[in-house]
Amino acid sequence: MQGDEIADLIGRVALSDRRAFVALYNQTGPKLFAICLRILKDRSEAEEVLQEVYISIWQRARSFSVASGSSAAWLASIARNRSIDALRARKPVADELDTVYDLADAGPDPERQTMTKDEGRRIDTCMEELEADRAVAVKRAYVEGLSYQELADQFGVPLNTMRTWLRRSLLKLRECMER
Repeated sequence: MQGDEIADLIGRVALSDRRAFVALYNQTGPKLFAICLRILKDRSEAEEVLQEVYISIWQRARSFSVASGSSAAWLASIARNRSIDALRARKPVADELDTVYDLADAGPDPERQTMTKDEGRRIDTCMEELEADRAVAVKRAYVEGLSYQELADQFGVPLNTMRTWLRRSLLKLRECMER
């Protein structure tokens, strides 16, 4: 779905059009859910925040202006801000300085950090072995959460070609990682 179509749906939502709201949810829900999930790292919490995101969209649709920016960016910023708010709300607040010292370090130990960095370098090295457009497609699919159809549209290739690109690229990456 193009940005103009999303902007049109938001405009119709501003007029309290429920069908437009359903269409907007169907078209943008997976993308906004991916944003929430990436920030919160908890599926059930991300689902709850996504519900709040769409309540906010319903209530604030009148404030959206095409002139002020892209519709996708407006929706993504609502999802991002709601997710960050939820993340901040769940962090414990220390009443006293002494209670902070009693908290265990939740971060990975130095050995685990080194292993993670090494694995990241191996993935980067393996990604360099892929053709440039295939590597970009893999990153956008598995890091940014774009759908096969969105990628096919961006790269100007048929949907099945994009699926083939991604499948073959993942096989090459796995083969490289096993070396």
